[in-house]
Amino acid sequence: MAKKSKIAKLAHQRAFVKKYAAKRRELKSSGDYIALSKLPRNSSPVRLHNRDEYDGRLHAYMRKFGMSRLTFRNLAHKGQIPGVKKASW
Repeated sequence: MAKKSKIAKLAHQRAFVKKYAAKRRELKSSGDYIALSKLPRNSSPVRLHNRDEYDGRLHAYMRKFGMSRLTFRNLAHKGQIPGVKKASW
């Protein structure tokens, strides 16, 4: 489980990226890179890291499900992820 502050930081960064997305797009299309560099650093979507939405884990993130492998495994064994079942052969 990640610290609550890291989960809150990710939410804050996502809001920041969303807030400045239109302005960044406009400045990029006009080629004004000086004004683009004056925007806040956290407004760049490149600086975001994917984190597990349940416990905030950074590593072993699965994009398709939006969670880490540990959370995925627990929920899949409980049958709480639609379309996923345990493999057997």
